[in-house]
Amino acid sequence: MTSPYDRPVRSAPPLSRRSFGAAAVPVAAATAVGLPAGQARAQTPATRRERPFRAAPDRRSPRPDILFVLGDDLGWADLSSYGSPHIRTPHLDRLARGGVRFTQAYSGSATCSPTRFSLYTGRYPGRTEGGLAEPIADRSVGLEPTHPTLASLLRQAGYRTALIGKWHCGHLPDYSPVRSGWEEFFGNFGGALEYYSKLGLGGEYDLYEGDAPYKDLRYYTRILTERAVEYVQREHDRPWLLNLNFTTPHWPWIADGDTEASAEIVRRVRAGEPGALWHRDGGSVGKYAQMVEDLDRSVGRVLAALRRSGRERDTLVVFASDNGGERFSYNWPLSGNKGSLLEGGIRVPTILRWPARVDGGQVSHEPVFSPDWTATLLEVAGARPDPAHPLDGTSLAGYLLRGERLPERPLFWRVRGERALRLGDWKYHRGQDGRDRLFHLASDQREQADRTAARPALLADLRARWERIDAGLLPYPAGGR
Repeated sequence: MTSPYDRPVRSAPPLSRRSFGAAAVPVAAATAVGLPAGQARAQTPATRRERPFRAAPDRRSPRPDILFVLGDDLGWADLSSYGSPHIRTPHLDRLARGGVRFTQAYSGSATCSPTRFSLYTGRYPGRTEGGLAEPIADRSVGLEPTHPTLASLLRQAGYRTALIGKWHCGHLPDYSPVRSGWEEFFGNFGGALEYYSKLGLGGEYDLYEGDAPYKDLRYYTRILTERAVEYVQREHDRPWLLNLNFTTPHWPWIADGDTEASAEIVRRVRAGEPGALWHRDGGSVGKYAQMVEDLDRSVGRVLAALRRSGRERDTLVVFASDNGGERFSYNWPLSGNKGSLLEGGIRVPTILRWPARVDGGQVSHEPVFSPDWTATLLEVAGARPDPAHPLDGTSLAGYLLRGERLPERPLFWRVRGERALRLGDWKYHRGQDGRDRLFHLASDQREQADRTAARPALLADLRARWERIDAGLLPYPAGGR
């Protein structure tokens, strides 16, 4: 995607033959993981042979099965294929080698539930009352069952639909996946739970099959993996959509086998300690790495089951995170983390694989975000959006399958006290301090060089674009943005 604003900001001095030779290796490594020169890190097997994305437009295939996997609070560089120096994710690296790795993919918001609203509806979270909660923390709001969703629209087009894992779009009795288009649901309703006891933030038990509690006190990631393996190996009479939403690596920082730490957190939750599940006095970089590597193994098990089913070639797989990383995440070189509209709060690792239609070993630097996937999946499945609820995302099917250029469009975000809009390589951002800033992401992914003084007209244009979109959204409840 190009923009009239995508002009070089400043030319670098020419390199001599000697200095070019010294710079070539780190520049190549930086390019492999989507970093500008000077921010290089070692290449990995998943990135060493990557080539720029190119569609294979002459291919045809039946409507795909769709497996959409979400990690929870997984940071942009937490996978080894995205440059993590201390976390190894061979299964997700293999997924990337079999498809396309996106270096500039974004979540629909900076926290859990509004991003899920944007993915399930294909619209900005601010178009629905439930999407204004950042995130949902009580039973007062949720995704209205009358609102069309990815699942309900695919179901109308003949798909089987299931959601396994974290819902976080409202609570019983009014809100549930099975009331919003998913035929099957197995998982938790809230934003977090303790991995063994399944106790939620308020001390409630939070593991359900459909709308009924389901008792299983084993480690949660194992349970979800088993359910997903069973689903993809099942004999299906129609194409299917499976939303597989892990809670890993979201707090509390409990890895498989950490039963003593689990028991201590459960004791504190049951004693009524506010915020006990946030685990602010626990966790470590090492524990976080364990949890991410466990997520990787779990996804690997599901992908192996898909391969055994014989449907791997005709299954479109997307792996992403619901927002940027949290306390122990590795986000370098990005600034900010979960909850912020700086890059570290919204740029997320994203991988697509569809062997029947898309060649492997490719990398895309096109900016995309959660609502785009909704539009894309509806198109490839032959489903139509509801005209009464127009999508805010742009289908990537033309780009991925037919070699078309992505149309120029702004990517928009709004959270309380913060705003952002990206157009081409430029990003407008207003932080909690109320100050407007302008960043050129192609040369400054870390968002440290404010270009406002040099490009005041551009800043004004991007701010006006943001405000036009914002004018069509619901206002926040009392308290302001």
